[in-house]
Amino acid sequence: MELRHLRYFVAVGEEQHFGRAAKYLRVAQPALSRQIQDLEREIGFPLFERLPRGVKLSVAGKLFLEDARRILQEVQEAIRRAERVASGKVGTLRVGFVESISWQGVVPESFRRFRQKQPDAELTPVPMLSLAQLEAVRSGRLDAGFIVSIDSLGEELDQKPVVQHKIVLAAPKGHPLTRQTRLQLRDLNGVPFVRFPRRVNPAAYDRLVEACFRGGLKSPQIVQEADDHATILSLVSCRLGVALVSDSARWHCPRGVALLPILDLNVRVSFSLIWRRDNRAPLLQRFLDVL
Repeated sequence: MELRHLRYFVAVGEEQHFGRAAKYLRVAQPALSRQIQDLEREIGFPLFERLPRGVKLSVAGKLFLEDARRILQEVQEAIRRAERVASGKVGTLRVGFVESISWQGVVPESFRRFRQKQPDAELTPVPMLSLAQLEAVRSGRLDAGFIVSIDSLGEELDQKPVVQHKIVLAAPKGHPLTRQTRLQLRDLNGVPFVRFPRRVNPAAYDRLVEACFRGGLKSPQIVQEADDHATILSLVSCRLGVALVSDSARWHCPRGVALLPILDLNVRVSFSLIWRRDNRAPLLQRFLDVL
């Protein structure tokens, strides 16, 4: 049984006449009659009583007509739903992000605009470290991710630079360093530090360590490591030490923490959106357009 059999049956059942149904369907009447006969032969019982002028639905035919209408309607609804997904109007988009740029700027703004333009789509933001996002995007668990930029992603991934932030010093308010007007890297020797471990982002870690070494901060006194900005800032506010952080921290800085510029530290942290080159999902393309 094919969908055309159901469409032909519904037309004949509603018109109660093969000639009028054939005209409505724009098919030849003999061909329509054969299709109905094939349908009745397949299901094993008659759907119509043949009359001298037209036809009449059998008892079984009346029940079958209701179900046939419902089936054809569900098929049309399924097509419309699939079309909305294919055109990027509905569906689910999973986007990762690093916590340090989630409070202000490109990440929340891109989420807001995407929701405005795609109100029927489901956006799932997922907080995740950069290296974890790389694997999640490669495996398809994420459609895209905002990460600390990486020079070499491999051929399967693409990236779009979105924002840069300076590196500043986070220090507890009242700390002696907060009273210096021209803070330099060499002034940080012997000061307890909180920092992120190298495994979080080896390239960014190495770039920062090299810049500190050149500026005279060769052996910082590390007292604690933490994976994310929020934890690092919390430890600074507890006066455990100072930390080098992105200046995006100003959007979520604890009240007990001051952010200080370092004159001879010119390192910037770049962030990008990454996605699989072979991901042609319409919702992802809509998100890239918004970005």
